Amino acid sequence: MLETYIREQLRQKDILLMTHIVLGYPSFEASFEIIRSMVAAGVDLMELQIPFSEPIADGPVILHANQKSLAAGAKVSRCLAFAAEVVRTFPIPFLFMSYYNILFRHGVPRFAAAMEAAGLKGAIVPDLPPEEGGEYLKSMGDHNLAPIFIFAPTTPQERMDYIASFAKGFVYCVARKGVTGNATDFSQELAVYLSRCRRATSLPLALGFGVQDKNDVDFLKGKVDIAVIGSRTIQIIDRQGVGAVSGFIQGLRG
Repeated sequence: MLETYIREQLRQKDILLMTHIVLGYPSFEASFEIIRSMVAAGVDLMELQIPFSEPIADGPVILHANQKSLAAGAKVSRCLAFAAEVVRTFPIPFLFMSYYNILFRHGVPRFAAAMEAAGLKGAIVPDLPPEEGGEYLKSMGDHNLAPIFIFAPTTPQERMDYIASFAKGFVYCVARKGVTGNATDFSQELAVYLSRCRRATSLPLALGFGVQDKNDVDFLKGKVDIAVIGSRTIQIIDRQGVGAVSGFIQGLRG
């Protein structure tokens, strides 16, 4: 189980690192090498984003990566086959991240079955609230997959409690309003929000949207269990190439 893995890793580390890549960007061959570099640098788990034409939770960096991957011909079938190869090759858990239209068009039960067959551990579907996710939740349960749900700073405590009742694996805490890639103020206000998240669930907590460097990761220690790095790694790859990924990831832990 994903939660069991996370708790076992936390016995050895004070915070875990989860990275996020867009499959097929800048190519599937490059995606494989990026994953290899990240795993070698000590990443603990990873989101594999299936590109989508309207990624509403994502900012310009990840949106651009989605568009370029789609323009190069990325398909769901290729993403599933790629994910299966990655799972066979690397020893960390992998999750899919995408939008509900991808699952709906593929057929939710069929998609969940394909995820299990590929060896994935769960999925993050940010535009699917639990009250509209009956088929998704059943399919994920049928195939031993973790549905990862999201808290936001604007989520009332009662709503957090409700969302947590459906979550498995961990809960993804969005650091601020808005989309990925923008600056986040790592401040007392964020710490207060994360304490609310802790009250809502006993599951591990991940924090994403704006994690950029070691100072951010250090701030999160003791407040969450997983720091999520997405847009920043894509920016580094765009500016410095795949070879720069390993050093960046290693530097997050110091």
